[in-house]
Amino acid sequence: MSSVVRVWRAGRMVDPHSVIGGLRKGPGDPAYYFESGRRTVWRATRTPDGPVLLRLTPYAGEVEAEAWGPGAAWVLDGVPELLGEADSWDGFEPLPEHGALVDAARRFPHVRVPRTRAVFEAMAAAGIEQVVTGKEAFRAWRLLLREYGEPAPGPSTRDGRVMIVPPSPEEWRQIPSWQWLRAGVEGRRSRVVVTAATRAKALERTLELTDSAEIERRLRSLPGVGVWTAAEVRQRAHGDADAFSFADYHVSRDVSYALIGEELDDDGCAELIEPYRGHRFRVQRLLELAGIRHPRYGPRKSLPTHTPGATHRLR
Repeated sequence: MSSVVRVWRAGRMVDPHSVIGGLRKGPGDPAYYFESGRRTVWRATRTPDGPVLLRLTPYAGEVEAEAWGPGAAWVLDGVPELLGEADSWDGFEPLPEHGALVDAARRFPHVRVPRTRAVFEAMAAAGIEQVVTGKEAFRAWRLLLREYGEPAPGPSTRDGRVMIVPPSPEEWRQIPSWQWLRAGVEGRRSRVVVTAATRAKALERTLELTDSAEIERRLRSLPGVGVWTAAEVRQRAHGDADAFSFADYHVSRDVSYALIGEELDDDGCAELIEPYRGHRFRVQRLLELAGIRHPRYGPRKSLPTHTPGATHRLR
C-alpha cells in the first residue's frame, strides 16, 4: 500500500512523543508505538474517512508525517494540531516559589497540548480507565483492541509489530458482555463506552465548540461520565490546556507535592493551582514529564472516584 508524505515545518523543535505520549495506553498499546532511537511515533487511529496509520519522525525544526490508509489526508491535515500548533503558552508563567514547575518549564519548553480531533476514541479509552489502576486499564485496552480492532493499513514497525486500529463505535457496541468481563471491564465501565458509542456523532460535534464549559457539560451529560472522564477527553481530543484531572487518585497529590512538598486533596490543589487557570493541565503535564510523584506507601489501590457519585458508594 502506498503512503502519503508531508513535511510540517514547525519553526520550533518538536518531539512528537513528548507531545502525544499521553495518548499511549501502556508500553504494549497496539495503537501506539515509540521508536526511542529515532524519536519516531507510530499511531493507528480511526478517522471520519476510515482507518489510518500515521508515522511521525522529527528532524530539526520539522516533522515528517507519513500516513497509510483511507484516512491519510484527514490525519495529515491534522498533524499541526495533533502536535500542539493550536496550543499557546501565552499567559503561563510559573511562580518563582514553585521551583519544580519553573524547572519543568525550562526543561520542556516545546511541549504543547495535542488535539487529536478523535472524541469518541478518547472517550472509549477514558471509560475503560475509570476506577482502576493504569495497569488494569492498559491490559483491558490491549486485549479489546487485539480482539475487536483491525490491523492498521500500511507496514509493520521496524521490530515487526502490526499496529491495530481501535474498533469503530458500532464494533464497540457489539462486544459481548462476557468479553468485557474477560478483559477485566465490569458493567459500569463497559456501559460508559457502549453509551458513548451510541452518541459518537454528537460527541464529535463538540469539536465545533469553543467554550470549554459547554464542552464539559455536553460530555458529562452522558451517564457515567464525571469530571475526570470529561477532562481526559478534553485534554486529548480538544487540546484543552486547562482540563486538569480532578477526581484522580494521584494527580492532585502529585501536583501539590511537586509544588509545595505537601500532599493536598482536590479542593486544596484547586486552590493552589488557581493562579494557573487556563493552563492547569499544562501544569499537570509538565510535572508529569518531570517525573515528580508523591511518595507511595503500601500496595497500589483502585478507588472509584472517576464517575459521578462513585465516592458516595464507599460510605
